Amino acid sequence: MPELRKDPFVSNRWIIFSPERKQRPIEYTFRDHEEGKEPFDVFSWGKEKLTPHEVFALRPKGGSADSPGWSVRVVPNKYPALRIEGDLQAEGIGLFDRMTGIGAHEVIIENPNPTVELEDQTVEGIAGVLQAYRQRILDLQQDIRFRYILIFKNKGQLAGATLKHPHSQLIALPVVPREVKEMIIQARKHYDIKERGLFADVLHEELRSGERVIMENSFFAAFCPWASRFPFESWIMPKFSSLDFSTLDDNQIMLLSDILQSLLRRLKKGLQDPDYNMVLQTAPLRSSRQDYMSAVEVDFRWHIEILPRISYLAGFELGSEFFINPVYPEEAADFLRQIRKL
Repeated sequence: MPELRKDPFVSNRWIIFSPERKQRPIEYTFRDHEEGKEPFDVFSWGKEKLTPHEVFALRPKGGSADSPGWSVRVVPNKYPALRIEGDLQAEGIGLFDRMTGIGAHEVIIENPNPTVELEDQTVEGIAGVLQAYRQRILDLQQDIRFRYILIFKNKGQLAGATLKHPHSQLIALPVVPREVKEMIIQARKHYDIKERGLFADVLHEELRSGERVIMENSFFAAFCPWASRFPFESWIMPKFSSLDFSTLDDNQIMLLSDILQSLLRRLKKGLQDPDYNMVLQTAPLRSSRQDYMSAVEVDFRWHIEILPRISYLAGFELGSEFFINPVYPEEAADFLRQIRKL
């Protein structure tokens, strides 16, 4: 059974211990296999019976569950970091805190073709992936055991991917991640002092100066944040008040898909197809919004963070939680603006 343990030395940091993850298969690049043989792909059409039963799928022409014909498919992770079965129990062991490893861990298979990455899809194809994100959040947020739902994508070995078939992952957590809590606390402090929202102020300044803006449309803006942790780190944020990603309508999802496709293709062309992490940060679930989270209702905005992995985290970063970034965000944004959409 997985278990969460609270770090007694770092505020609000929990560590997940998941022994089952040791058993997961690891697929490296094609060159690690016998010449002329591709690795077995369990996520393609016709292999549906080899995965856990799907919890959601888009089938443009209809069809039964766990059969071919889908364009996006969501299944429970066969080797989950957290398990959905069981009761959430927390306890203290002396001065230490732990809780049972209750949560959900799902895989969003982005399309049936193992060679078509997210950035290579049409805008409509990306919209289907985002619709799957939305639907799974809407479903899982009904479970009162969960406090936060994180959706992320790892592309490439440097980003932590162990399977080549394009996919995203979802993990529902029984606690709110430390970074999200810190973001909310900062937003509350900002509002207490200035009586204005932090997210709104940041986006207003980015759009006013334009130095770090890569592109925008009527609903969304993509920019390199002022204090970027990684070279060419890019965020997409709504230009309207929106704390929960699952509240987007289909038209907004199409506009988001268009700007996400353009941004990912610029990164691919400009940085020679880098490995990257993509993270969707949405608001904590309502059941977890305590006093310190009052800023969520006032100001929080969901956003997508794209983190190209063209530099390494080393001892300094791990020991200090400082990041050394060799590329100013103004330079990164200017570079990406000049790349034409493919």
